[in-house]
Amino acid sequence: MRRPAATLAAVLALGVGLTGCAKSDPVASANEAQTHPVVHAMGTTEVPVHPQRVVVLDTDKIDSALSLGIVPVGAARAGESGGFPTYLGDKVSSIKDVGVLNEPDLEAITALKPDLILGSKFRQEKFYDELNAIAPTVFTEKVGITWKENFLLDGQALGKEQEAKDLMAGYEKRAKEVGTTIGDPAAKKISIVRFMPTEIRVYGPESFSGIVLGDVGLGRTERQLLANKDDKRFDKVSPERISEVDGDVIFVSAYGEKAVVQQTTVTGGNLWRNLSAVKAGKAYTVADETWMTGIGVTAAGKILDDLEKYLPTA
Repeated sequence: MRRPAATLAAVLALGVGLTGCAKSDPVASANEAQTHPVVHAMGTTEVPVHPQRVVVLDTDKIDSALSLGIVPVGAARAGESGGFPTYLGDKVSSIKDVGVLNEPDLEAITALKPDLILGSKFRQEKFYDELNAIAPTVFTEKVGITWKENFLLDGQALGKEQEAKDLMAGYEKRAKEVGTTIGDPAAKKISIVRFMPTEIRVYGPESFSGIVLGDVGLGRTERQLLANKDDKRFDKVSPERISEVDGDVIFVSAYGEKAVVQQTTVTGGNLWRNLSAVKAGKAYTVADETWMTGIGVTAAGKILDDLEKYLPTA
């Protein structure tokens, strides 16, 4: 039944009067207090203080979230990987697949009803507006070279800023301790080699794993300092020039099954077998998901585990 006009007017007037008398709306104030601004690669975004349903769109973001005790509801995966990183344990079992890094599945993301999305301008810039329409979205600028800054920004967006600072400080302290146990780390010339599906790479001082080695104080081979390169993350070598990857110690990884095939072919050849590190038994295969795609504080800790395992006897 419709209210009489006079009665409705009186009710509205009473409502206006009560609103005018109230100093503030406690519900509105509480809602406003639930967000905070985060400055990032795409601008400034208001994000939840305590996000509950986080979607992450790069491998470092999976590491960031789980390192800080937050299990994402969804995550994008590296294209050549069969799933989410195994080094993070059973925590990844409940995470939903939302596509690959460079082509996130917007429909799958929407269906998860996230309250925060973490991504990378380097990989997903063209999707930013669409993602930000789904949920508040925070992007880091680059990948690898800025991994420490990225982790701290992710921590801020996740409402775990101090925890992120503490974890980073703990990692850096341990890296120095590992260098001390090695003795004279700078005297060891370390080579990092990665087999890709269609190429072979050597990694320089501004790559993720290269930065970790630098934090330990380890030396690098002259070839892998990339002194004459603007991009000091990585460079390529051909199978015919595999002698260029030699060092006192070689750490080797492969990105995906096709890369493993190439690794098997190259490392089975005479050029590889004649490398001084190989002859000395100092070429070690390590996990690509920690040395290359992890790009986070937990992955960095796994690299330190490998250095402790192999270098004291190298």
